[in-house]
Amino acid sequence: MSQSVELLEKTKESIGKKTNYRWVVMGLIFVIWAIACADRANLGIALPYMKKEYGISNTEAGAIISLFSFAYGVVQIPMGLIYKKLSNKITGRLFPMFMILTSAFTGLMGTTSSVLLLKIFRVGLGLSEGPLGIGCTNIINRWFPAKEKGTATGLWIAASKLGPVIVPPLCVVIVELWGWREIFYVFAIPGIFFSILWMLMVTNSPEDNKFCSGAECHYIRSEEGPIIKGTQATVTRKQYDFTWLDKFNRTKNVVRLETLRQVFTSWNVIGTAIGYGCMIGISNIFMSWIPTYLMNVKGFASVKMGFLASAPFMGAVLGNLLGGFISDKILDKRRKPMMMVGAFGTILMMVALIYAPNNALYLGLTLLMAGLMVGIGFAGYSVYPMGLASKSTYPVAFGIVNTVGQIGGACAPLVVGMLLDAYSWNSVFFYMAGSGILCLAILATIDEPIIEAEEAA
Repeated sequence: MSQSVELLEKTKESIGKKTNYRWVVMGLIFVIWAIACADRANLGIALPYMKKEYGISNTEAGAIISLFSFAYGVVQIPMGLIYKKLSNKITGRLFPMFMILTSAFTGLMGTTSSVLLLKIFRVGLGLSEGPLGIGCTNIINRWFPAKEKGTATGLWIAASKLGPVIVPPLCVVIVELWGWREIFYVFAIPGIFFSILWMLMVTNSPEDNKFCSGAECHYIRSEEGPIIKGTQATVTRKQYDFTWLDKFNRTKNVVRLETLRQVFTSWNVIGTAIGYGCMIGISNIFMSWIPTYLMNVKGFASVKMGFLASAPFMGAVLGNLLGGFISDKILDKRRKPMMMVGAFGTILMMVALIYAPNNALYLGLTLLMAGLMVGIGFAGYSVYPMGLASKSTYPVAFGIVNTVGQIGGACAPLVVGMLLDAYSWNSVFFYMAGSGILCLAILATIDEPIIEAEEAA
């Protein structure tokens, strides 16, 4: 008996006081991802000036915007396989290196002297930034317990919308002071600084980090993993009666995806990827074309345009945080409902924009709500594969979701350019509403997983 007590005391001593260093890591993820997303979004503000200087048509402008997403999407599955293959220490160092490359290509965008160079640097930006998303989700998957992954992923996705919130007003100031090229020079600096900070403070796993106590590591590992059908899960689910939701939501036990073959042939993964592509397409249009719409169609001056162009992403930040919180805390880790709510709400907001008057207040509120609806389900697309795949296959599962998502999203700005050369902005909003309808229809066919443990743990 005394030996057991002594062993327990030694264990407690070795574990130490529980730290919360995972939230410091989350803070750095948030800042770096916001910077990366700002680096891709600043082209939307510079675009009207570029079109004037280079004589670019709407279709060609759409192609330039889309090049980033095509390049971004192409590297997703290869990088997922690399993250699966390489050791944690190596993959942990890849993340800041790709952020430095992202910053370098951002700065090069300001040096362009031709449309060809503009396209080359845009592709380089996509190839550099592409691995960052997988890196972020991989780190969240390793640094957070299951009950916090939705909230952490919501914060990560919120960062992707915070960058574009800051971009329009800041870019307007830079253009007024210097010119459109200086936008890219200014935006290149923060990413390099925070990449160096990351290398000093973050490791890929909490166990390797000197700032993370044994108690925190124990907390992360003891509460991680799948939702297991059994006593604990049953008690959690009895807290709220979601019987009606689970029938509609196709909630069922699914087999955990342990092999690459299972991942690549899973309709749940593929369907989620297609839905994600629809929503990224809508987000990309907001990021790249809305500034042009506000200036050329609604006739707003650059300063007012800057603030209105931020509205969708202010709403998206709120939506990301709200969606992650509801998914984790209220819906007991069900991811699909908020994804469907987001798609349905987006359809309604696109209809509202079709009939939008030239009123700054109405446009601002409608764009804010549109962003909120797009953002409220975004975290679900990243967290959902965590409930399907094992830790080793998750980077590949997310790589598939992100590849199809980014390629789908890449098509949207190009389609908008073609629609604008042939029709009007109403056709663009109808296209965005159609994307929302397609997303909703596909999400209705995938399952909400309750993972049943293969062994009784």
